[in-house]
Amino acid sequence: MNKTKNFTTIISMLVLCTLMLGMLTGCGSSKADPAADVAVPDWINSLSDEGIAAAKAIIANGKLVLGTSADYAPFEFHTEINGTDTIVGFDISIAQYMAEQLGVELEIVDMSFDNLLISLNKGNFDIVLSAMSSNEERAKAVDFSNEYYLSNNVILVQKQNADKYTTKESLQGVSMAAQKGTVCETRAKELAGESSVVSLVKVQDMVSELLAGKVEAVLLDKPVASGYVIMQDSLEMVDIGLVAEEGMGVAMKKDSAGLTELVNCMLSQLTEEQLDSWMGEAQVTAGVEE
Repeated sequence: MNKTKNFTTIISMLVLCTLMLGMLTGCGSSKADPAADVAVPDWINSLSDEGIAAAKAIIANGKLVLGTSADYAPFEFHTEINGTDTIVGFDISIAQYMAEQLGVELEIVDMSFDNLLISLNKGNFDIVLSAMSSNEERAKAVDFSNEYYLSNNVILVQKQNADKYTTKESLQGVSMAAQKGTVCETRAKELAGESSVVSLVKVQDMVSELLAGKVEAVLLDKPVASGYVIMQDSLEMVDIGLVAEEGMGVAMKKDSAGLTELVNCMLSQLTEEQLDSWMGEAQVTAGVEE
């Protein structure tokens, strides 16, 4: 008998068994999902497995993380509540409602609008609510919920110039400010011409440019423009029939079918009266009247 050969065979078998045991142990640990045993509200059990898993992941984390650009009253903006700077608004009310439905805290991450979707796909937050139109171009990069709000665009101008801009054609070649990365920016370039559009990150900066006479018009959603008319007597809002082509949606990381289902389920439970109430509250807080 070749003892050396037998010894080698035994060692090889022991090594193989050890490797197989390690693989089995590794597989077992990869299946250990810390959210698997998380209790969920009864209504979540009506969702698909993917939807339930998305809910459990957020509940296990103890918070719903929201990405927004809080410079767009009455949708999302800063205000002082009991001496503390607080982000509030229509979109924030919707996000808070979602967090409450899941029994978790709402954590808000505030950043420039044009960086929101990049950060979303990096996993910096769960959802984006920021008066964001769910158009086809954006849908290539992220998933969107069903639309929850539709807002037409208007132009904001110096009051003494309001009579100059009454049609789409009257805006051709007019210096116009629009927020960078928004649908308004795209539309402004179509109306005024690309070389006539000044793209800025903050809405306040756009309005400042208008007040200083550096641009002739600013393109905004109607509820937002209404607020600036109230705050600045020298400004006027002009509606030239710029109907919104897409409504606003909640954005989620690409290929998030379960989370999209969860968000759509929560949105579907909202009534028109509730949405109108939240918008009204946000307008009062922001000093906006339509």
